[in-house]
Amino acid sequence: MRNTAKITTAVLAVGALTLGLGACGSDKDSGSGSADTSGPLIVAASPVPHAEILTFVKDELAKDAGLDLEVKEFTDYVTPNTATEDGSVGANYFQNQPYLDDFNKKNGTHIVPVVTVHLEPLGLYSSKFKSVDDLKSGATVAVPNDTVNEARALKLLAANGLITLKDGAGNSATPADIAKNPKNLTFKELEAAQTPRSLDDVDAAVINGNYAIEADLKPSKDALVLESATDNPYGNFLAVKEGDEDDPRVRKLAKLLTSPEVKKFIEDTYAGSVIASF
Repeated sequence: MRNTAKITTAVLAVGALTLGLGACGSDKDSGSGSADTSGPLIVAASPVPHAEILTFVKDELAKDAGLDLEVKEFTDYVTPNTATEDGSVGANYFQNQPYLDDFNKKNGTHIVPVVTVHLEPLGLYSSKFKSVDDLKSGATVAVPNDTVNEARALKLLAANGLITLKDGAGNSATPADIAKNPKNLTFKELEAAQTPRSLDDVDAAVINGNYAIEADLKPSKDALVLESATDNPYGNFLAVKEGDEDDPRVRKLAKLLTSPEVKKFIEDTYAGSVIASF
């Protein structure tokens, strides 16, 4: 990815350790931003499509808006938030509201959304079958193992008649919340980033949109079933540590990310596999 910086495993470990050490200290900075607004705005992002969208903004729009933007790529769903919390980056762009709510609750972080930019529909994929009707009894389905995305995956399967969830199963649903499983599906819980790589080992896999695109899958064409974009709560947004919402650099970026130019870039580049939410 041009104009982006890769984060090594060592750096990720250091970021996680930094957050852990900070949690043992004073709470006086909890819930308040600490960004230095005089330097570039460093934004943590998943490689696809988030970093690609940010790179478009950096290359085509930021200079005229007076914004000095730096993009850092992360391949997991944890470090962008811990890095935002500890001030290693000024913002992040990779997640949705249910995931953030769960993350803040479990980790004591203070990340808040600024503006919603796009939706990546979650999809069910298979290298063995062409239709959900072809899935055999006892088929193995890989699903993301983080709380929100696993529930989201199960809701997708339920919406397409493969399973029925118990009443009240919400954003923390797991296979234990399945009420009916007529095909006796077996679930393989994997880190979200690993689900595309599992396609040769399982009968089907529920894959997040960004990881599907990275794996050269086209959600709008290749998914057996795909989430509906209508009233979907899983739009991805720009987020900051609480207190940094009014950072002028963040406000500039929020405006650029919801500009007609970015909407056209999303439509032209992703052909329905990523959908602008503004």
